[in-house]
This record gives sequence, C-alpha cells and structure tokens, in this order.
Amino acid sequence: MKQPFHIIESTCVPLPLENVDTDQIIPARFLKATDKEGFGENLFRDWRYNPDGSPKDFVLNDPTYGGCVLVAGRNFGSGSSREHAAWAIAGYGFRVVISSFFADIHKQNELNNFVLPVVVSEGFLAQLFKSIEADPKTQVRIDLPNQTVTNLATGESEHFDINGYKKYCLENALDDIDFLVQSKDKIEAFEAAHRH
Repeated sequence: MKQPFHIIESTCVPLPLENVDTDQIIPARFLKATDKEGFGENLFRDWRYNPDGSPKDFVLNDPTYGGCVLVAGRNFGSGSSREHAAWAIAGYGFRVVISSFFADIHKQNELNNFVLPVVVSEGFLAQLFKSIEADPKTQVRIDLPNQTVTNLATGESEHFDINGYKKYCLENALDDIDFLVQSKDKIEAFEAAHRH
C-alpha cells in the first residue's frame, strides 16, 4: 500500500552479506505471478525455509530482530533485473533498505515500489551492523525531506542522495501514473500553448 514517506524511525533487520542477488531475494520459481500479492512471504525463501517448509536459522525467522528497515551488505540486488525482488521486499513490509552499494536496476525497482534504498559509506554501514549486533533494539532514523540517515545508538548521521522526482513521488505516495494524472492540467496547458 502506498503511504507518504517522510521520517521513519525503526529497528533493523541485519543481513551482513555482500552480493545478495535478486535470485536469492526471490527465487526464479516464484516469477510466474504477474501481480504483487503474496511475494513478501517468499522473500529470501530458500534461506528461510528447508524444502519441507520447516524454518532455517535465518535472520527473518529470528524474533530478536524486526522493523521496517533492512540493513544489507555491499552490492545488494545484483543479478537479473526482475522487479519481483522489489515486490518481495515491499510485500514483506520493509520500507527502507540500507547498503553501501545497490545494483542500479534493483535500486530503481525499489523506488518504483515505495521502498527507499539508502546508500551509506562502508564505515557507516559497518558501525550500524556493530550497533545492531550489540543491541538488536538499535533504531535508525531516516529523514527523507533532509535526506539523512542516523544511527540512533551512536548519533552518527550521513546524507544520502535521491533523484528529486523520486523523492517527490515517495513524499506524496505517487507512482509514475499518479504523477501524470496529478499533472494533467499542466500537461494540457502546455499542449494548448504549443499547438500550431
């Protein structure tokens, strides 16, 4: 569901693995579906469950961790460009993914699905993982209007970049079509002014 995005404070789910690809995020066998429903329950399916459906020792199965922020290692979302990976992340309930590097297409797919990818320095990411390990109740504060992310355990804060159009869409809970509909009067005025 689309919700306006301004400031979020949340505990985190740590996934300190590098090069997590889209096939690990959502295995290929789940790609037959064409709508977004139900993808969240299969997020990291093969890491979460054995073939018989019993749970594995994996962070999403650990009640110690929770919240709407996933903290991931470098190069998150590499591999194939499947949008289903972003559907699964959003469907599970994550609103933010923090990493030191995202694969470009996956980063865009997250933004298109109202998940904010926050790129931080390697040092900030390492410190955040340390804080969460020391205290699973560690919270982060993501301030989209000011484009800052703060580790509330240490007070350390960093600025992050985001495309201005995508920022506007997130703040106003608009997808690309909503934005065009909202801009209809301006488009029509432009068309009228430029008719020959």
